[in-house]
Amino acid sequence: MDSQKSPKESVLITGGGGYFGFRLGCALNQKGVHVILFDISTPAQTIPEGIKFVRGDIRRPSDIERAFQDMDVTCVFHIASYGMSGREQLNQNLIAEVNVGGTDNILQACRERGVPRLVYTSTFNVVFGGQVIRNGDESLPYLPLHLHPDHYSRTKSIAEKKVLEANGTSLESNGVLRTCALRPAGIYGPGEQRHLPRIVSYVERGLFKFVYGDPESLVEFVHVDNLVQAHILAAEALKADKGYIASGQPYFISDGRPVNNFEFFRPLVEGLGYPFPSIRLPLTVIYCLAFLTEMTHFILGQLYNFQPFLTRTEVYKTGVTHYFSLEKAKKELGYEAQPFDLQEVVKWFQDRGHGRSPGSRDSECLICNGLLVLLLVIIVTWLSFMNFSL
Repeated sequence: MDSQKSPKESVLITGGGGYFGFRLGCALNQKGVHVILFDISTPAQTIPEGIKFVRGDIRRPSDIERAFQDMDVTCVFHIASYGMSGREQLNQNLIAEVNVGGTDNILQACRERGVPRLVYTSTFNVVFGGQVIRNGDESLPYLPLHLHPDHYSRTKSIAEKKVLEANGTSLESNGVLRTCALRPAGIYGPGEQRHLPRIVSYVERGLFKFVYGDPESLVEFVHVDNLVQAHILAAEALKADKGYIASGQPYFISDGRPVNNFEFFRPLVEGLGYPFPSIRLPLTVIYCLAFLTEMTHFILGQLYNFQPFLTRTEVYKTGVTHYFSLEKAKKELGYEAQPFDLQEVVKWFQDRGHGRSPGSRDSECLICNGLLVLLLVIIVTWLSFMNFSL
């Protein structure tokens, strides 16, 4: 979206109040693009001049219609979703309403308002469900819906198919709708609010006492600025002057550096002054812990909506090898991942008072550590009993 070629271009970003959506909006604004951020929550940061924020819910067509008012939108970045991690993963009704119903509403609004381009933010999980994938590419089939271990991944798969199938459909005014889908790895960067604060809270509470799975297992991450770059390139690749090359296509997006999940976070843990765990547990033990946690949440969640320590999907995503080729994104979008590390993330947390002082909080962690060890002993004993019974 070159500001010299299209200085008056206008885009709508669903989920624009979130970490990535806001970052994308700011980048486009700096290029001279008119940006509308549409979200149910106001951005935590100050909204720059030139960016319009509209509060609304993608489950409500009337809210979406308000976001389009007084603006001829030329591209929609559909980022909004629900249920990616933690206790959100367990609210199946809301997940379906937002991820599937909301996507239907956005597609319909694009047709009615004559929006020619839509870039959908999908996920690795549309093809991954706990099986090992090494250097996979976009030719991989969708994972059968019944094999998804969580409802978020299942609904994102359904929504991605809807978006790609909508490619080439007629607009009510003139022309056709062109769509593509980006499948990013786990997002990181300074100020990320979904995963990193949860990890840091576990570390500070003394709950990060072990790692799990095969030490040779590899996963991927994507820095927020690399993901911003990919979305801008994808929107450009839906234009006529690019031959509509991205039309109807999915793309895997990451930093292109497969790494062990726990080793990736080592600089963050040690940078904040905490020791990195030396204990490694089998993946099956942690999977059972996650299963028990989910069952406990199912039973007690109505009384106390606590944050699960881990869900089964999170165990797969962090402990099972799955990484993908960037060749298609490089060739068709011109995507080139820039190098980043976690030092800027460490500084971000340090600037906000995080980091361990010598001897601090050690006594506070004893009870948590004891309960954690007791729970693991119970799980190991249960597994041994089950194996003996079989």
